[in-house]
Order: sequence, then C-alpha cells, then structure tokens
Amino acid sequence: MQNATRPQRSWSAHSGLGAKAELINSTLGKALGGAMGGYTTGPKEFIDLLRQRARPYLFSNSLAPPVVGQSIKVMDLLLEDNTFARTLAAKVAQFRTGMKDLGFTVLGHVSHPIAPVFLGDARVASEMASQMLQEGIYVVGFSYPVVPKGKARIRVQLSAAHTKEQVEKAVNAFGRIGKKLGVI
Repeated sequence: MQNATRPQRSWSAHSGLGAKAELINSTLGKALGGAMGGYTTGPKEFIDLLRQRARPYLFSNSLAPPVVGQSIKVMDLLLEDNTFARTLAAKVAQFRTGMKDLGFTVLGHVSHPIAPVFLGDARVASEMASQMLQEGIYVVGFSYPVVPKGKARIRVQLSAAHTKEQVEKAVNAFGRIGKKLGVI
C-alpha cells in the first residue's frame, strides 16, 4: 500500500491494485465539485451486461451536458497536476491526527477526506453538530436509520480548499465541545 500522505490518481493505484483492477465504479460527486452521477468502467461484455440487467441503470437519466463537461475538465486538471490531491492529503492528515490526539475515534481509511467522527449516541451527535454550527463549522450528525442504532457520528468532509487555519479551528471546536458534552 502507498503512503497515506502521498496521494495517487485512483483508489486502485493507492491500494496497490493498479492495472489489476478490471472494474472501476466511482461517482462524479463531492470529489469533483459536487456534480451528480457516476460511472463504471470495465470490459465491454461486462458493461453490456450492466446496461441490460442493472435495475438502477434501467431507471436512470443521462447526465446533463454541463456535468459531463465539468467532470471531464476536472479529470484533465487532476491528471495534469496532483497539487489538489497533495493539498487535500495534508488537510486530511492534519484533521485526523488532531482528532485522534484529542481522543476522538475517526472512522474510515486514514487517508479518506470523509471523516466520520464516532460518537455512538444520536442525541450527542445532534447536539454536537448544532454547537459546531454555532462556532461557524457546518458538519452533519448521522444517526439511525442512516447508520445502525448506537453508531451515531458526525460526518466531516474535508476539501483541498480548506485552509490549515480552518482545519485547526474545526479540530479545536471539536475539542472544546467534546469536553463540554463529555465525549472526550
């Protein structure tokens, strides 16, 4: 596996699969600027089978041309220069390390920019999200039925556009509020 602070161009490259990955399924959502839709790549025979048998495909609409154009442009930019990926990796490491140092459990892969902060209790997650918003930080509390009972969390989404100061402010706010709510 590659170093978590050295971003790759794809998850298959990051995980060491590289060209061995025959199928790739991904979204055109958050990572590419909040567009919609997704894609699957693979052998022609497999894609043909999906087109005939995949229920979601049968009921889906085509992507809007601006979404396609934006997604292609973003892919081109990312292939030209991975500064965005390196910047994002640094912000992810800063946030996850800071939260771990405070005593929080952050779920998910250490290099992933979606960082679920595990709290367990739904009321605590809701209250923490509310207090974070009062600090000027928008995070979302997830609880049942979105996640299993007893597995409530705060979903944090990091971006290359965040500054180091903003990430530090978020970590500090989690620390203050977490102590106040008895989470840490």
